[in-house]
Amino acid sequence: MRIHDPLNRRHFARLGHPLIGLPLLIYLTALQARAQEGWWMREPIRWVQTNLRETDAGLDPRRLIDQMVEYRANVLHFSMGGIVAHYHPKVSFHYASAYLPPGKDLMGEIVQLAHARGIRVVGRFDLSKTRKEVYDARPEWFFRKADGAPVIYNGLYSTCINGGYYRDHAMKILAEALDRYDVDGLFFNMFGNQSRDYSGNFVGHCHCDSCRRLYRELYNQDLPEEPDEQYRRFMFRCSREVAAAIGGLIHEKRPKAGYFNYIQESTDGIMSESNTAVSRPLPLWPYASSDNVNRARNSEPGKMSVNLNMQFVDYPWRFATVSEHEIALRAWQNMAHGGALTLAVNGTFDHEDRQAIEAARPIFRWAAENQRYYASQRSAARVLLLRGPERTGRSYSQSSYRGLFRFLSEEHIPFAVSENLEWLGKREFDLVLATDWAAPELAQYLAQGGHVLIVSPRPPEIHTPRVITTHKDVESYFRIRNTSLFPSLKLTNLIMLDGDYTEVEGDGSDSLSFVPPSMFGPPEKIHVDITNTNKTGIVFFGGGRAAWIPWDLAGLYYRHSLPAHAGILRDVVNRMLPERQIRTNAHPLVEMSLMRQGSRTLLHLVNLTGHSQTGYFAPLPMRDIRVELVGNFRQARTVRSKGSVSLTRAGGRTAFTVPRLTDYELVVLE
Repeated sequence: MRIHDPLNRRHFARLGHPLIGLPLLIYLTALQARAQEGWWMREPIRWVQTNLRETDAGLDPRRLIDQMVEYRANVLHFSMGGIVAHYHPKVSFHYASAYLPPGKDLMGEIVQLAHARGIRVVGRFDLSKTRKEVYDARPEWFFRKADGAPVIYNGLYSTCINGGYYRDHAMKILAEALDRYDVDGLFFNMFGNQSRDYSGNFVGHCHCDSCRRLYRELYNQDLPEEPDEQYRRFMFRCSREVAAAIGGLIHEKRPKAGYFNYIQESTDGIMSESNTAVSRPLPLWPYASSDNVNRARNSEPGKMSVNLNMQFVDYPWRFATVSEHEIALRAWQNMAHGGALTLAVNGTFDHEDRQAIEAARPIFRWAAENQRYYASQRSAARVLLLRGPERTGRSYSQSSYRGLFRFLSEEHIPFAVSENLEWLGKREFDLVLATDWAAPELAQYLAQGGHVLIVSPRPPEIHTPRVITTHKDVESYFRIRNTSLFPSLKLTNLIMLDGDYTEVEGDGSDSLSFVPPSMFGPPEKIHVDITNTNKTGIVFFGGGRAAWIPWDLAGLYYRHSLPAHAGILRDVVNRMLPERQIRTNAHPLVEMSLMRQGSRTLLHLVNLTGHSQTGYFAPLPMRDIRVELVGNFRQARTVRSKGSVSLTRAGGRTAFTVPRLTDYELVVLE
């Protein structure tokens, strides 16, 4: 499917699903093409991205491919075109690097040499910006700020996702590239309209004529002065239309090639990044790669997750490399959750700071030697963590989501993350956890006998006990009224509350009850006026198979790491979860993921003990980690430490000991 005119009703009617008035989720379902089961799903992937500068156009392609072979990488993510082409285009308004010698076809040489050595090539395009002469010739193609001025960065002009460059001319550029080169895939950077430039300067949302007309046609309104939820849904829809058109063109021209982007819709693989930024709020998120890969692989199981392991600290310091131990941790997490092993560098292997390159080198070689374990993995987890999808236009609490993610990891509860509800009726889970997104479809799961735990002051979209009111920004406590319900809290009477609390119909006198704010200073007055209520801090419903904690317990745990908050989560999960898949004496900072690969079960162990404050150091070695796993297995072996493992079986569970864990271990059970 190709979309040329974003404002043409007849075009959308030809699709069979007219755009105007169609609900967003239904529209996107109609637009979505089935992902291909291509090489990216069948083969182990060791992916290196070289973000070339225009001055790199004179590189020696043979040397680069020799370096890839020596590195044991099997996918080269190579800068192909868009802002700068590494071949000489014939299509207008597409320009080769000024440093590319006349007559030299760098892209063609790379593809030929790489394929001869068994290396796949994924071409990189960036269509978000182009040169001034294009703007001068076709100004209607470009992003316009509220004052009508174009967005210019380092002499490049930003295009608009709804303009003729993205919607029409880019298809000609891509068609030429696909006709000329037998690439194994295409990737698109900076896809869609960006509200900030590389320096972080705010440019707002586009006010070009195309955006104005299309927005009015869709909503019978003018563009809002500030982006709101409706505008975010509008831009989401527009970017997905172009994504579908690009995907259709790739599959038409190169049926065996994959389409990779930072979005889920119409792609074959889902790109993401584990990266850093100097202004990013603390604490650091040491599960960044696990989060990205787990979420992508389980939201869209038919698509590969390619989570780029970014070498640099931040945009202004592209040649300053993060800790080698952070690079290694991300690499192991990528593989442990069924994603591609990756490394992304600015430039080539001949880098100004080669620490990241050398840190990942032994991991790439080890993965190549053991590649039979790193293809076609799928999660075996029986717990699901929901994360609110971008497509709704709503905001969700990142800290709440991360609090549950971190808690489950520290408790060694295997879990899958999903941003959609496509799993309903297709895959069994013992327990579903939700923070700010508890969609109506969960009622179907509950009716089928499932268990649901919701942790959020935002009322869920399923039938619950009646909501009375929401108390905003409360600084107070909950009182433990029943230690048999919360056995982890035998030494604790009061639990910290900081944030919103939704009062729900129910009696907390035998569980967890709200304590209104009282005096906290000076010391002589601390809580001398404290009072108690029977307003509940947890409600059970659905025949006891559903629970709602109507305050931000998970966000509080993420921010403060209080054992009391973890204790409530632990006790409620233990009550709701019929059986834990893993029982272990492992340290909480040993991350475990449970995967299936055909008839094999794979247990990955990743050691996070090297993470401290703003640094990543060598993890502390561990010995004799006992594991008891659901299932009856005949044999097991450790791969990184190369040894067989003795098994004992009882009651439908298999027990064994992992003798040593340094940075990573893989246990193969059959």
